[in-house]
Amino acid sequence: MSRFLPRGLFLAGFLAAACGALSPPFALAVGILYGLALAHPYAARSRAVSKILLQASVVALGFGMNFGEVLRIGRSGFLFTALGIVAALGLGLVLGRALQMRGASPFLISAGTAICGGSAIAAVGPIVEATDEEMGVSLGTVFLLNAVALFLFPPLGHVLHLSEPQFGLWAALAIHDTSSVVGAAAKYGATALQVGTTVKLVRALWILPVCLLAVAVTRRGKGKVRWPWFVLLFCLAALANSSLPAVAAVGPFLSRLGRGGLTVTLYLIGTEFSREALRKVGFRPLALALMIWVSVALGSLAAILAGWIRI
Repeated sequence: MSRFLPRGLFLAGFLAAACGALSPPFALAVGILYGLALAHPYAARSRAVSKILLQASVVALGFGMNFGEVLRIGRSGFLFTALGIVAALGLGLVLGRALQMRGASPFLISAGTAICGGSAIAAVGPIVEATDEEMGVSLGTVFLLNAVALFLFPPLGHVLHLSEPQFGLWAALAIHDTSSVVGAAAKYGATALQVGTTVKLVRALWILPVCLLAVAVTRRGKGKVRWPWFVLLFCLAALANSSLPAVAAVGPFLSRLGRGGLTVTLYLIGTEFSREALRKVGFRPLALALMIWVSVALGSLAAILAGWIRI
């Protein structure tokens, strides 16, 4: 009977997240507790499903957004994301050398923090010929801080009296992974969700330039660079919602499906965080990731509060 317990609890959590009984942050927390306590019975399938479901959920969210606003926010966010990515990558490489970290880990952690968490690490890892251990350490480190951000940012935003556009922009610039950006922004409000999702997707587009830079610097081309096509589908969904009355009529329903899918995605992502992954997170990788993240979060927050960057 005991071998059926992990499967039963996994499916129970999945159904709770799917039916809306869990909020996005709580779904992630439940998933993490499951991953730390039990051996995952569907680890490979869960990882594949969470990736596809995240992209599908983001596209579905586009059906609840105005295309003109998406374009305006995207244009405004392009420069901010570029500056943030350059700063995070540069700072990460300098701090990695100061911490005497060797191998690909400093670049992987810097790319994950700068662009979009695990997706960026998975994209650049094969290009720089990162080992399985370096990939595991980098993914575990970035995931840990990404989970913290999902819980920490919304309360901080209220304490700092950030408006919804300000919070959405801050979350998009400072939180690692797309799922947590959308989860935190959705908890803060509808406008925060629109700003956060759009700017974060603009940030995700920088995967390709960074991958090409990695190829040029390392002179290695073994990794396959994947363009995030779901960003284009998100824009097309917003365009359809804004120009086709029939699509606009079902847009709110599709957007709600996207939010529900995001909650399930966060649960699945949480279940992938095992005790083995936690043990791999050493002091130096965690210190590096924490210093980059805090610097990016505080720097972007200061710029937003000062009015230097705004949507």
